[in-house]
Amino acid sequence: MITPLTGRSLVDGAAQGTVLRSDIPLSFWGGVSPVTGDVIDQHHPLKGQNVAGKVLAIPGGRGSCTGSSVLLELILNNKAPAALVFSEPEEILTLGVVIADVMFERSLPVLQLNKMDFEQLQNGQQVSLNQQRLIVASGTDHSPAMDDTHRNNYSLKMSSIDEALLNGEHGRAAQVAMQVITRMAEIQGARELIDVTQAHIDGCVYNGPSSLLFATRLVEWGARVRVPTTLNSISVDQRRWRQQGIDPDFGSPASALGDAYMKMGAQLSYTCAPYLLDTAPARGEQIVWAESNAVVYANSVLGARTLKYADFIDICIALTGRAPSSGCHLDAGRLPTCSIAVETPLQSSDAYWPLLGYHIGLLAENDVPIVYGLDKTAPTSDNLKAFSAAFATTSSSAMFHLYGVTPEADSADVHMRTHHTPPLRVSNTDLLGSWHELNSATDTTVSAVCLGNPHFSLTECQTLASLCAGKQKHPDTKLYVTLGRAIHTAANQADLVTPLEQFGVEFITDTCWCMLTEPVIPVGGGVLMTNSGKYAHYAPGLVNRQIYFDTLAHCVDAACSGTHTCQDPFWLTSTTEPDL
Repeated sequence: MITPLTGRSLVDGAAQGTVLRSDIPLSFWGGVSPVTGDVIDQHHPLKGQNVAGKVLAIPGGRGSCTGSSVLLELILNNKAPAALVFSEPEEILTLGVVIADVMFERSLPVLQLNKMDFEQLQNGQQVSLNQQRLIVASGTDHSPAMDDTHRNNYSLKMSSIDEALLNGEHGRAAQVAMQVITRMAEIQGARELIDVTQAHIDGCVYNGPSSLLFATRLVEWGARVRVPTTLNSISVDQRRWRQQGIDPDFGSPASALGDAYMKMGAQLSYTCAPYLLDTAPARGEQIVWAESNAVVYANSVLGARTLKYADFIDICIALTGRAPSSGCHLDAGRLPTCSIAVETPLQSSDAYWPLLGYHIGLLAENDVPIVYGLDKTAPTSDNLKAFSAAFATTSSSAMFHLYGVTPEADSADVHMRTHHTPPLRVSNTDLLGSWHELNSATDTTVSAVCLGNPHFSLTECQTLASLCAGKQKHPDTKLYVTLGRAIHTAANQADLVTPLEQFGVEFITDTCWCMLTEPVIPVGGGVLMTNSGKYAHYAPGLVNRQIYFDTLAHCVDAACSGTHTCQDPFWLTSTTEPDL
């Protein structure tokens, strides 16, 4: 029996294949190998499956903005899904397909179904789709006829500069950039474009030849940024990758990718924590930032305004200075769509914040949450950095509100109370479930302690120096800190670098843990330990290692003893009820 389903075509095309389905969103970066198409996210129900040639049906993407880059690499090396089917609005993976289409004339269909129709899809079904129509057809290769009736009367208001850019009056690079922006504006439903004041580029992460090909092609076309632009962490420590033993087949193109973006006029910043730079945006400032933790921190903690921009559209907007007016750029897009009440520990530690962010992200999925119960906790900027990064790992949302903490939470609270939405409740037992999920290790021997995901701040360097003072590192356990060049310089000026190096800390700039593998990570296996919820999630899939997640103090203890045993934290045992 043939069952036709009709949805919204995000990228036109036709395909047939076997359904690979999950109800859990999937981050392609850190979740899917760009080389093989294998699902490597050890926390995802599709782990071990291969997406190549399948009709991949997932609610949407989540986590890293670099998912678009991974998908582009899969498309160009013929390891991509035959089609993508979503049940939620999805922009990161969709952008990867748009870039493949606009710049490389390669594509695949992307379809959004409503949730009821999406639930009809089952693993192993044979389906065919064309444009907005999908047919589940057991035992037949029936293909729906071409149908263009899905096209709406969408129109985008264009300024004179927009028209000039689109017509090629400012060069080929800016023209192609505007083509991408207008395609994505239609997908987002934006009716006009707005000016942005600054950009942060995540597309400088090397995921294979396609990412370098994209950047070098823009350089050849004369690309120059029109707004101040910073660069995210690249995939190697540009000054020291040869000393670290990185294979030149990876190190050379990864370094060249950073150079390509600097040729477009970007600053040599190389940090995944641009909010630590002097150029951090002000509340209400319209910006284009990529890198998931940076986006969430900018929106939620700083009150700046950006979408969760995916790799490639970030530089497109930087080249034009124009962005679609949608989502978190607008007042309406910043309002909470769910509320969550948490038990407040009477005592806590720095590990509480990434753990809570990780768990809240799992609950929120693509909703903007307002979280109650934290107004008496007085989190530091480092706590909020850790929360933002972990939240961005498990959620596809671009922001959150913490009542009594973040700058827009009061107005968010008024909105939520007006709509009388009952809160989800998070108990300490719930958080213990996520604690156990992040602690995947069983061996007590720790080969390396991995700090700085996101990049360390100056205050974190100060805290680490205090924790290491008077102690001796175990000779068989490495202790690494990744951080931006600006913070490394500030730490050096504060006389923190030398004593930490004497203790045994190895500082790595330009890159961070999401890109580091052997031989920087000790060769031959062994357990890793971190205080980052983000890295604790991604590391098992990225580097095939078991990992411990705990406080910074316990990380230092493990570096000194060479061992660690996971224990349930004491600070989840005594709580107060949230004051709603």
